[in-house]
Amino acid sequence: MEVNPYAAPQAPVNDVVPDTSGSNEYLNASRGRRLGAALLDGLMVLAAFLPAFFWGFSSALRSSTSGKVPGWCGVAMLLILCIVAAINCALLSMYGQTIGKRMLGIKVIRTDGDEVSLGRFIFLRFLPVGLLGRIPLVGPIVTLVDCLMIFGAERRCLHDVFADTIVVYVKD
Repeated sequence: MEVNPYAAPQAPVNDVVPDTSGSNEYLNASRGRRLGAALLDGLMVLAAFLPAFFWGFSSALRSSTSGKVPGWCGVAMLLILCIVAAINCALLSMYGQTIGKRMLGIKVIRTDGDEVSLGRFIFLRFLPVGLLGRIPLVGPIVTLVDCLMIFGAERRCLHDVFADTIVVYVKD
């Protein structure tokens, strides 16, 4: 067999990140598990808001002030939002997981296998896409691109690329 000196070099490329504990390798999480975790996180937030929502609006229906929602309802919802955010921030900083990711056995790590800091979660993974998503006309496109990038070969969304992270299965 003849060797072509002008051929491009050939090298194996592995898409699997080595485990930092030295035991095995991580496998990228499936798209279905990532979607399921996002849906579970959304359901958790909805479940947290529903009691304050129904209590506030039932109070508004019973009151004689022309159906206005009491001010405490907004304060209660803001407090619930802060509690849910604090729980998720604590889980992200300790385990690299939200409640939904933890339930489905996946977590977020850096592409080199290191743990992700809370600052990287907030300022590189969440904030850029969140802010870009608020720009009129451009925002919906950025949000759509962020979601659709999961269908690429690496299964990484735009926020994963910004933060240099991947979502992987957790070993038991």
